[in-house]
Amino acid sequence: MLPQAEDVRTMASRSPSASDAGARTRTHKQWLALAVTMIAVAALLISGIWSRVRARAALNTETAQAALTAVSVVSPKQTAPAEEIILPGNVQPYISSPIYARTNGYLKKWYFDIGAHVKQGELLAVIETPEVDQQLEQARSNLLTAQANLELASITKTRYQGLLKSNAVSQQDVDNAVGTYNANNAIVEADKAAVQQYSALVSFEKVYAPFDGVITARNTDIGALINSGSSSNVKTDLFHIAQPGKLRVYVNVPEEYSRGIKVGMTADLSLAEFPGRKFQGKLVRTADDINLTTRTLLVEIDVDNPTGTLLTGSYAEVHLGVPTQASTFLIPVNTLLFRTEGLRVGVVKDRKVELTAVVPGHDFGNQIEIVSGLKPHDQVIVNPPDSIVSGQEVQIVQATLPGDIK
Repeated sequence: MLPQAEDVRTMASRSPSASDAGARTRTHKQWLALAVTMIAVAALLISGIWSRVRARAALNTETAQAALTAVSVVSPKQTAPAEEIILPGNVQPYISSPIYARTNGYLKKWYFDIGAHVKQGELLAVIETPEVDQQLEQARSNLLTAQANLELASITKTRYQGLLKSNAVSQQDVDNAVGTYNANNAIVEADKAAVQQYSALVSFEKVYAPFDGVITARNTDIGALINSGSSSNVKTDLFHIAQPGKLRVYVNVPEEYSRGIKVGMTADLSLAEFPGRKFQGKLVRTADDINLTTRTLLVEIDVDNPTGTLLTGSYAEVHLGVPTQASTFLIPVNTLLFRTEGLRVGVVKDRKVELTAVVPGHDFGNQIEIVSGLKPHDQVIVNPPDSIVSGQEVQIVQATLPGDIK
């Protein structure tokens, strides 16, 4: 029995130590759970605060962005070394002339009508001039009479000069005979001139072509009364003849392009009746003078037309390549700002506006040339607000490349 009692005491003496260990374990776990809970709560608090901080920062950023002026920008387009200008031109024959009569009468016959190709010297018409024919006959008769009187005066002069040697006649008689001879000689010369004049008028009964060309108008007919082109009466050109093998095109070039116009440069002609086709010409001369009324320079362009494809009197569009300054740029007209200090454009640099002074050149309607003040990579504001100022921060919402300019 004693051993058992001793075992009981032994167990009893050991049981409080085991209980203390268990208590300590439970306390440690509780503290660990509490620490985890506090860490989780702290993490949640920190996460919530951080998200609110980020949201507020994002809101501030969005607010700041929204407060900036939104702008669209475009880059200047550099112009080509040669700019093509299109101007209206009048196509005219190289030689054109009305044909008038040089004598009065009635048209007896004509030989060519409109559209006929004639050679120089070909007979175009014949005029019947009975009055001129009679005047020529009268002039010839007067010449014969004057020549007969001159011959008699010559014989008388010679005879009196011979008699004077023997003192058969006086010196006065000889002088009278010489004077009569000289007067008759003058009459003969005058009558010869009259005959030549009427002969020329009779020769004008036949009208000839002055050069190779095309009859473009016939303004008379058989039996029509013809008045001399040199008379004071109402006169009408019988024919109108033009030489279309080579054409002249006259163009009025605006003053601002006049410096680029040089004799020898080529030009292309386009006509409505030949869509998609161009005819090449050469600038042969200029007026070297600016017209005070139109402020234009008159130039002449010659175009070969051997087959007569182009018709005289046509309207043509003349394409001229005029040299320009290589440093000029094209920008839309809605980028300009008209300020009291002068013409300005808004250029964005580092998100800030810089109002730049520019010098305009040619105005092309929706675009304008800028001679100076811009660089190739500048970002020019399109439709800038009137309130925009230098140094203002802006937001670019759309950028257009140079080739996108319309």
